[in-house]
Amino acid sequence: MFMIILLLLFYFLFPLVIIYLCKKWSVLARIGTIVLAYAFGLVIGTSGILPDGSKEYKFFRQGRTSGIPDEEMVILVSSGKVTEQDLQVNRIAGMQDMVETITILLAFPLIMFSLNIKRWLKYARKGFLSVALALISGIVMVTAGFFIWKDSFPDTWKLAGMFEGIYTGGTPNFAALKLALGVDADRFVVLNTYDIIVGAFLVLFFISVAPRLFRLFLPKFTEKDGISLDSGIISEESENLEDFSGMFSKSNFVPLLKALGLTILIAGIGGGIGQLIPKEQQQFQMAVVVLTITTLGILASLIRPVNRINKTFQLGMYLILVFSLTVATSSNLRTVFSPGMLDLILFITWCYFGSLILHIILAKIFRIDADNFLITSAAFVFSPPFVPLVANALKNKDVIVTGITGGVIGYVLGNYFGTTLAYLLKGF
Repeated sequence: MFMIILLLLFYFLFPLVIIYLCKKWSVLARIGTIVLAYAFGLVIGTSGILPDGSKEYKFFRQGRTSGIPDEEMVILVSSGKVTEQDLQVNRIAGMQDMVETITILLAFPLIMFSLNIKRWLKYARKGFLSVALALISGIVMVTAGFFIWKDSFPDTWKLAGMFEGIYTGGTPNFAALKLALGVDADRFVVLNTYDIIVGAFLVLFFISVAPRLFRLFLPKFTEKDGISLDSGIISEESENLEDFSGMFSKSNFVPLLKALGLTILIAGIGGGIGQLIPKEQQQFQMAVVVLTITTLGILASLIRPVNRINKTFQLGMYLILVFSLTVATSSNLRTVFSPGMLDLILFITWCYFGSLILHIILAKIFRIDADNFLITSAAFVFSPPFVPLVANALKNKDVIVTGITGGVIGYVLGNYFGTTLAYLLKGF
């Protein structure tokens, strides 16, 4: 019990240390809090600090995303099939699963609260074609990848759904889909680690070579292709997701507590609806819960007093940090980068670069200009906070609204698209 309490304190307090370190040292801020949370978690998960279960325990836990039920563990221990130490390992696994579930159910509504969806949908028309082409590209290439690699590793349909979610939305959608689809920690970490590595190279590419390269063969941007909007509004909406300052100030803390209370209510409603799922359809339970809280979070964001609460996005991202740290400590680098993961990495590579290449081809066919193509791709691959960075590299602030609009649409649609695609592919 002592170790479980210690781990709980670590999971919820260490992200504050990571945030402080990023604020103090700019080099760590460039790496990002989520990357650091995964890095620290993987070191702990691989080092052997946490107790490791016996081979027999791992055998009985195979195929489960959380610990073995207590009643079953008692029978296994009494029959001598697993050891007493395995009981502690199983309790830790159960606690980790509980933390992952709670943090995601609370985080996603908070992230939705801050999105001014009504405003950005007003401007969706100008960039809608590029956004639609990006969505189509992701669906087509992820689906093609599923059929190529579906027999190479188990539950390819789950990974296809998760990748569609992260390509459409971002890290919050990715984490929510892990819960909705019941993906094990090792695969989740592989996919997220690869996404971080590729993402770092793509950011450099987008802000250096990409503007000149794509302007060579895509139509040139003209003023009618852009949307001008007050720079203060743009700055407010694209606030850096790593900016956690001011969360504990008097003006922000009490409203944030109210927002947290609302997200607890939303999570409770989602959980209650999930309990209504018939026993024979239990595999859909978490998907229903995640989609319910997503929908309620979107509806709550349309309520002006809720939408105007400062730092709800950052509070949601803090919970994503807790989730990231927890899931990484339950994984092991030796498993993550084992030879058996090669097919999984090939599948991810196909989805990532295939979607981008198909988007380029479609942009050429439908005469999307280079600047709108790049800003839309940046919004989908990296999320809205990176849009101003790419717009600066393009030296074109008139595409920022299109980029942020695409990113907001991605956040909203990511869970729906990922879950739907996963269950459509499950039947094949």
